Amino acid sequence: MAAAGQRRPSLRAAAPVPLLLLMIVVSFGSQAAAAGGAPTWTTELQQHVAYFDTDNDGIVTYSETEAGLRRIGLGAIAATAAATLINGVIGPKTRPDNATTSHLDIYIENIHKGIHGSDTGSYDAQGRFVQAKFDEIFIKYAKTEPNALNQTELEEMRHGNRGSNDFSGWAASKAEWDMLYSLAKDKDGFLQKDTARAVYDGSLFVTLAQKNGGSSGGN
Repeated sequence: MAAAGQRRPSLRAAAPVPLLLLMIVVSFGSQAAAAGGAPTWTTELQQHVAYFDTDNDGIVTYSETEAGLRRIGLGAIAATAAATLINGVIGPKTRPDNATTSHLDIYIENIHKGIHGSDTGSYDAQGRFVQAKFDEIFIKYAKTEPNALNQTELEEMRHGNRGSNDFSGWAASKAEWDMLYSLAKDKDGFLQKDTARAVYDGSLFVTLAQKNGGSSGGN
């Protein structure tokens, strides 16, 4: 999640909000980096999730998700609940047919299969970031400040993106944006555009972890 807004984000660890907002050793082929064999991910969605992959094996386990959520500012109870939801929902969708590991494991190379509906479209079907769709969020809904959203505007944005009868998508979108707003709003209660952009490739997670005195994660 390059900076697109005009103000630097002011980040704080707030009260935990269950997530909405988001993996066996596998062969990565061309995705393996020359040095050390660590995977090099090509889409922003893969990079977003790879923050949690602390051992760089291409898989995010339940425990890695839980630990990563705590690093960015969630409390123990909220991190446990959120990790259970995230890995429980996304793990089976990204699991290769021949996998022998836990059904809760999230496979980063298949993370695009876990994209839910009723969201902004800022990721395409392959998990690549779509700048025009991201900009559209602020063109349509940033009414108080041109490069920031307050809580009411975020709610309007979510409702505007709802697909018909897509109840699971509604819930996932609400959880994701509520968590992002809770952890990353500024002192005036706005989610800045550059802050929101930074979540799409996971760079915001590094910033939050460093602010909270933790490590930056796997990548």
